[in-house]
Amino acid sequence: MKKGTLKQILLITDGCSNKGEDPSVTAALAQQQGIAVNVIGILDDDQTEEPEGFQEVEDIANSGGGLSQIVYKQALSQTVQMVTKQAMTQTIQGFVNQELKQILGPEQNLEEIEPEKRGEIMEVVEDMGETCDLEVLILVDTSASMHDKLPTVKEALTDLSISLNARIGRNRFSIYHFPGKRKQIQKVLDWSPELDSISNVFPKLTSGGITPTGPAIREAMYQFGKKSLLRSLRDEDEPGMEEAGH
Repeated sequence: MKKGTLKQILLITDGCSNKGEDPSVTAALAQQQGIAVNVIGILDDDQTEEPEGFQEVEDIANSGGGLSQIVYKQALSQTVQMVTKQAMTQTIQGFVNQELKQILGPEQNLEEIEPEKRGEIMEVVEDMGETCDLEVLILVDTSASMHDKLPTVKEALTDLSISLNARIGRNRFSIYHFPGKRKQIQKVLDWSPELDSISNVFPKLTSGGITPTGPAIREAMYQFGKKSLLRSLRDEDEPGMEEAGH
């Protein structure tokens, strides 16, 4: 089975979009490009009811082939780690199911295989989760209502980087926030193997304005293509560079 690169957009928001196209539609486009869209909706710690906009959180994740989770601010860090890792497993299981259908026929899937064989397959899934390359573009809502939540988001992303460092596969992270000053999204941190520099960039984030979630997801999707193109051009200049990293 080919070891590929798992690509995720991790959207962190606290409400519903109010400008631009339907974010569920752009999330579906991302999934078609092999990018899972996971969404974490943040509640204030004293909030007792989910705002109306949080139905959108679930809809985006469903359309984007990812996971959604509503969480209180104080539990954000462990939730970010959990969603990222569970989404990896879910994506790999999808690949495995596709392989099984090719081998055993279209009616066969993982749940229908005898327990012993299923256990062996799940070991392969876990191994792939540790060894495959992972690319996560973190898309942070910085509309006005997110102002008090940004320090917690920073801590959660630092913890995510630390928790994934033990993996054998390579990690690449980038961070964008929306809305940008002149664009739909604004780059906070370019593709990097770690999020160590996050403490330097997060204080520069300012909150305010509208919430164009749909256009932001579309722009985020394009960042994977740009990075892949740049890497392929670089590899033509330096053949064997990717292989040397394994």
